[in-house]
Amino acid sequence: MNKKIAVLIPCYNESKTVEKVVKDYRQALPEADIYVYDNNSIDGTDEIARSAGAIVRYEYKQGKGNVIRTMFREIDADCYLMIDGDDTYPAENAREMCNLILEGKADMVVGDRLSSTYFQENKRPFHNFGNRIVRWLINELFKTNVKDIMTGYRAFSYNFVKGFPVLSKGFEIETEMTIHAVDKNFRIVEIPVSYRDRPEGSVSKLNTFKDGFKVLKTIGSLVREYKPMLFFGMFAIIFLALSLLLGVPVIFEYAKTGLVPRFPSLIAAGIFLIMALLFWSCGMILHVIIKKHKQLYELTLNLLSRK
Repeated sequence: MNKKIAVLIPCYNESKTVEKVVKDYRQALPEADIYVYDNNSIDGTDEIARSAGAIVRYEYKQGKGNVIRTMFREIDADCYLMIDGDDTYPAENAREMCNLILEGKADMVVGDRLSSTYFQENKRPFHNFGNRIVRWLINELFKTNVKDIMTGYRAFSYNFVKGFPVLSKGFEIETEMTIHAVDKNFRIVEIPVSYRDRPEGSVSKLNTFKDGFKVLKTIGSLVREYKPMLFFGMFAIIFLALSLLLGVPVIFEYAKTGLVPRFPSLIAAGIFLIMALLFWSCGMILHVIIKKHKQLYELTLNLLSRK
């Protein structure tokens, strides 16, 4: 039985490069269906992609995350290869990435730019710095060792795609994918891939500071949702430390003299202690809920595997 491969190309104003991207991946994976999802382009990206042989569909909610959500919902395949339409990822690794999925050796294959040519080719120093910061944060918070968190070059299994709840709307989608894969114990394989900067005339849609802030905000939200004990525990420790800082001197003074001359400090210490207990309790309750959700998610994956 032939396995179906779907190449997914989200596009927004990529008329300079989309034709080459479609043709390159058509040559690398001649049996694959190549989908270009146009995200409100005004430069004729859709017509160029259609002329190059792609299946063109549309997503009218702006944002890469919105496009990926629609792609994952609408397309059924045994292997999904996601790339950007800006011709920054050579097609030479496509076959290897798809084979890892089709042979059951991985649920998500990550095209690792950062171990290859990214820092030499990318001319935007703040992007390089941002990639390093995000990588360090994710690996430290989630105790993993993924080398390229934000790459747009990935391959996925059917189970991953159909079981992945897309919440992000924009470029933070790659970070969400990585955290979801790590948290749900999916098999992740990374392979170094060459990266080349956008050709002249092609403009990046990624705003270094605006989208960088969104990514950091997404990391904070996902830590709260995936690791609530860590998230709320940090606040509990902070408020406990404040409580002890204000309360311990008052208690020692009471032990020595039998007097409490600083009632405001004692009241504030009590309030901070209550807040610390509340944050700790929230973390514990949500931790149990998250564990139950993981059990239900595993059952869902079992049902998906039967299809």
